[in-house]
Amino acid sequence: MRIDVPAAQAHDPYGYATENLAPEIMKAGGAFSFAVYRHSKLSLREFEGARARTAEINGCTICQQFRAARDLGGMFSGTGTRGTVVDNGPAPDEAFYAAVTEWRTSPIYSDRERLAIEFAERFGIEPKSLASDEEFWAKARAAFTDAEIADLANSVAAWVGLGRVAHVLGFDEVCLPFTAQAEAAE
Repeated sequence: MRIDVPAAQAHDPYGYATENLAPEIMKAGGAFSFAVYRHSKLSLREFEGARARTAEINGCTICQQFRAARDLGGMFSGTGTRGTVVDNGPAPDEAFYAAVTEWRTSPIYSDRERLAIEFAERFGIEPKSLASDEEFWAKARAAFTDAEIADLANSVAAWVGLGRVAHVLGFDEVCLPFTAQAEAAE
């Protein structure tokens, strides 16, 4: 890890940092993440495609292993997943996640899923090019409402920022509580 975390809190460095190092900022980041999962109107497959591609780009191992349908209940401890993005359609299978890098050629993605994944990839790698690509925006505007585009952009922003914090600071070297709960349930 890139910050000192007491041995007693080593199992949850993010929680330690939230409580002791940058509480106002990290709690705001947590609230942003909570809002993304609680209020997104994207289909679960669109959401997860964009999230999974962002996780690959960021390099965050926890994010790459996370599956909203399986793990979100741990993030919302005690509240379950009702009223979250998990309600927005069928959950992707593992083949969906495995093929996310090949989103351009894999036949398992819909046109909207491809656009969401492309948006996430380009947002994370080449935001200047994405911002000025009129051909992409014509396709995106034909497929998504303005509200859905704003939803997608803010969701990806949360994943890029918070996933990179987790990876760069080494928080992803240990299992966070919701990941451990999910693995115990399997």
